[in-house]
Amino acid sequence: MFSPASATPSPIAAPALSPTQAAAVNDHQQQTAFTQWIDDGQGGELGQSRLLLSGMHCTACAGLIEDALCRVEGVRAAEVSGAAQRAVVTWDPKRTQVSTLIEAVRRAGYGAFPDTGAQAVALATRETRQSIWRLFVAAFCMMQVMMYATPAYVADPGDITPDMVQLLRWASWVLSIPVMVFAAGPFFRGAWRGLRERRISMDLPVALGIAVTFVASSAATFDAGGPFGSEVYFDSLTMFVSFLFGARVLEARARQRAAQSLDGVMRRLPDAVERLDAQGQGTLVPASSLVVGDRVRVHAGQAFAADGRVVEGRTLVDEAMLSGESRPVDRAVGDEVSAGCINLSAPVVMQVLQLGAQTRYQRIVSLVERALTERPAFILATDRIAGPFLWAVLVLAALAWGVWMFIDPSRALWVAVSVLIVTCPCALSLGAPVALLASAGELARRGILVQRLDALEVLTRVQDVVFDKTGTVTEDRLALAQAAVLRSVPGLTDERLQGLAAVLARQSLHPLSRALALTGAQEDDTAVALDAVREQPGQGLEATAQIDGQRRGVRLGGPGWCGLAEADVLPARPAVWLALEQGGAWLPVCRFEFDEVLRPDAVSGAAGLARAGLALHLFSGDQTASVEAMARRLGIADARARCTPQDKLAGVEALQAAGRVVAMVGDGINDAPVLARADVSIALGTAAALAQARADVIVLSDRIEDLPVLLDTARRTVAIVRQNLRWALFYNAASVPLALVGWLPPWLAGIGMALSSLVVVLNALRLTRRRGPAPLGKA
Repeated sequence: MFSPASATPSPIAAPALSPTQAAAVNDHQQQTAFTQWIDDGQGGELGQSRLLLSGMHCTACAGLIEDALCRVEGVRAAEVSGAAQRAVVTWDPKRTQVSTLIEAVRRAGYGAFPDTGAQAVALATRETRQSIWRLFVAAFCMMQVMMYATPAYVADPGDITPDMVQLLRWASWVLSIPVMVFAAGPFFRGAWRGLRERRISMDLPVALGIAVTFVASSAATFDAGGPFGSEVYFDSLTMFVSFLFGARVLEARARQRAAQSLDGVMRRLPDAVERLDAQGQGTLVPASSLVVGDRVRVHAGQAFAADGRVVEGRTLVDEAMLSGESRPVDRAVGDEVSAGCINLSAPVVMQVLQLGAQTRYQRIVSLVERALTERPAFILATDRIAGPFLWAVLVLAALAWGVWMFIDPSRALWVAVSVLIVTCPCALSLGAPVALLASAGELARRGILVQRLDALEVLTRVQDVVFDKTGTVTEDRLALAQAAVLRSVPGLTDERLQGLAAVLARQSLHPLSRALALTGAQEDDTAVALDAVREQPGQGLEATAQIDGQRRGVRLGGPGWCGLAEADVLPARPAVWLALEQGGAWLPVCRFEFDEVLRPDAVSGAAGLARAGLALHLFSGDQTASVEAMARRLGIADARARCTPQDKLAGVEALQAAGRVVAMVGDGINDAPVLARADVSIALGTAAALAQARADVIVLSDRIEDLPVLLDTARRTVAIVRQNLRWALFYNAASVPLALVGWLPPWLAGIGMALSSLVVVLNALRLTRRRGPAPLGKA
């Protein structure tokens, strides 16, 4: 009858904001902690603020809050997640303020706070404390009421005098009052909020059941011959509320655990940092007051508050949030560090390079927000079903009461109450969201961010995976594959020739030069003594060097630049030449050929996908020989070279036209169109921003081996969602008839409803238990 989503702790009282509080949340600098500024497409900007909510009990609450926010002038969009208890609101700063948004939520009967780390921790602590108090009051009164009710169950007629029976009933009535006023308060407030908004909430049937039980039992206590009969059910009432709150506490904690991984990503930045002045004196300041160029001391165990460069000290840094890499990485003077990463071993001083939305951390947080607040299509469908279902429950309870009035009027009321209590669309409203939240959190822990939760369901139907080559299955660098000495040079050994080429290559940032420079790291730059170094764009490098006792010109670059006829040179892979000046001409003496570096896990990752029964394809704009060689190493039969973005798009469309479900894995700007066209798109963490924006899933770890893990997690998630839906159908199909025929008393209905809540949540939490990668079975 009501959802386990209503199994949240009680709502926190939300008084109106004081002028000081309103000024604080409206302060532009303070808003940087929970607001991202985005382009409105018309030269202005919009705020995208994260709000933490309290008092939510069900998916109907999410709808009420969204309606309240959308009625505020200047609000462009509002997305609320009941499972995560968060809202993301897009608003126009010229027409409204954050304080107005918070007031709108509070007028609707819920709590709203800027979503900062400190607020989240404080809110969770307060809600947990209040929930435990309500459970304690309900359980304590239940035990006392049961003690007073027991004699009536075990005594024979005449063993207890009427005066004593009446005294025990009055005592039970008195003990039920705290349960009604304090413990059961959240149900009544939730029901009233829904009625006030002219919507039916999942608290309404529960509140009706509790109220009817109390009123009828009270009437029987004070007037045993009245229309409600002489039976009292204070024991059932207090037991029901106790069981319900017990289930709510457990479920709320389980739900927090499901969101823990995602919360961990969003709660990394410190509230305060130690900023150093010109004399090196430290002052503790809010992280929001930092500006680019500040020097900040970051202590061991503290997170970096901004992107920056280490200027003093050396330490180990936990970058798992950005890369999924569990091993700490060494960072010393000159190395860059990212906001949100944890300094593990020693204090360092960092110079701030980027802040706020410019940091990679903030971009990740934006992705997490999207995962937290998005409601996939099948959850929206269940939300639409929940409303009619609740109306059906009310009608069914009324019909049951009417029928039993003819059969046995003394049982009519309690049958109706049991029907109200026992029906529970838990899987419809909570089982699926919690499963998706647990799955997204577990994937985030591995460095996989799901931007669109619908993608998890699509992944279970994928039949073909299309890879881009360069930057996706290969690293974004080249490696020396072969060095060939074309002719000997007097006074220089072959090794010295390669060293000369490496020293010259260090003068350029061209990818081929960088790859060549790494091969001659042992060569001393001063021993070569280059002069007059210049770089000709598109051609290569030129300098003079001391060779065989004389200064000679030296060049490094393409064949034409090094004295070769380009028509005679058709290398199968990228190459550069080293040439020496001789008699006014250039004489090539060495040739260096390069190859792409396959990601170390690309072969095993592709093999894992193939074992899962997926067809693999490699689409690349590179040369045919290079693409075919790479496809052979990966075991991919379908390799297409010299593909333009349009060719890749046409290839994916052709697969889809054949009825295949396609996943695209890419990284470049040119992959953006095909990423948008694929059924599900996956970008790597090093991918271009446009490619990431178009992707449904971002693999921050850049590991191809994580793709089988992603597919396996998606399959388990969808399987658990379906299990929860089947459980809900079975529970209602079995319990409703039992309640209708009068075989299910109200107290047993309460236990059944509470257990059904726990079943779906605990089932969803199985997604967080397995830590290691699992082999995929055939789809």
